[in-house]
Amino acid sequence: MLNLGNGIDSLTNFKRQTAEYLRQLHATGSPMVLTVNGKAKVVIQDAAAHQRLIEQAARVDREEVVAAICGGLADVEAGRIKPAHKAIKALAKKYGIPKTGE
Repeated sequence: MLNLGNGIDSLTNFKRQTAEYLRQLHATGSPMVLTVNGKAKVVIQDAAAHQRLIEQAARVDREEVVAAICGGLADVEAGRIKPAHKAIKALAKKYGIPKTGE
């Protein structure tokens, strides 16, 4: 998580003290915003922390897919379904899409 209290510094300082900043990034696992002329320009992060973030995002995506599938199965079990041709016909009518061949 980005710590706005001490997670922002200038790119110039980073260039001057790169080794120290890299030690800090590795030790904390927290990203840092680097500024140019007082405006945020880049975010840097330790590679291991970045990999954990990517893996966490992938898990969330899988969890969302599984939740959507479970929701669909619950709809089927509860009878909240309609044949595809009826759903397509209703959508075509709603959005004014002409039937094929007209």
